Amino acid sequence: MRKYFLAILSLLLVLPNLAQTRTDSLAVESPFKAGELIMPLSLIGAGTLGFVEPLRSSRVELRDFLNDWRGAHRTEVDDHLQYVPLGAVYGLSLLGAEAKHSYMDRTLELATAYVAVGVIVNGIKYTVRAPRPDGSAYNSFPSGHTATTFMGAELVRIEYGDEHPWLAAGAYTLATAVGVLRVYNDRHWFTDVFAGAGVGILSARIGYWLLPYTRQVMHRLTGWDVFVAPAASPEGASLNAVIRF
Repeated sequence: MRKYFLAILSLLLVLPNLAQTRTDSLAVESPFKAGELIMPLSLIGAGTLGFVEPLRSSRVELRDFLNDWRGAHRTEVDDHLQYVPLGAVYGLSLLGAEAKHSYMDRTLELATAYVAVGVIVNGIKYTVRAPRPDGSAYNSFPSGHTATTFMGAELVRIEYGDEHPWLAAGAYTLATAVGVLRVYNDRHWFTDVFAGAGVGILSARIGYWLLPYTRQVMHRLTGWDVFVAPAASPEGASLNAVIRF
């Protein structure tokens, strides 16, 4: 997994040079901006501070306090809430909100982001092998649940945030709640959650930055431009598709 993780990081370094290229005589321009790396990389960096003092001791103290306060009570709601922002990437359109991209483009964004989050999270988890606070396993850093939900929240912000900033705020609030619950349930250190949030945001942006190229790949493989749009009405739901050869 390490080599795939390094490949993702290397790709980020060459994205500026791919800002303009040509495939089949069609110009491709990437929306990549180096400044958009600052927040996710800062969160990942903050998460790594959990391996050094004084944060190492602080997170143990927080765990012990939560264990005393919470007792044996746990909740599994975070296992389900982590996917809500991902569903919102599609579902908000059905409720009348206008997204930046078509359903097919959002599918390409999400697929690319999911690959990125899987490679990065698992690459780090099974390289670092950090123990969970409850001692159940050695794959605590970073939080995969948090990465997944922040990936969805960032995609909601990308697709709807310009016109509906309150939707982005709601998605990020929900993602934050999932991160808090991971700490509450003694499944992660709070620094794992910081790093997971950073990985999720970074992965979503990778999906967005690479959209012009994944769109081109889809066209090259199929020769088609596919537009898919689900619709809902009191009579039922439908899926409309237009294929341009």
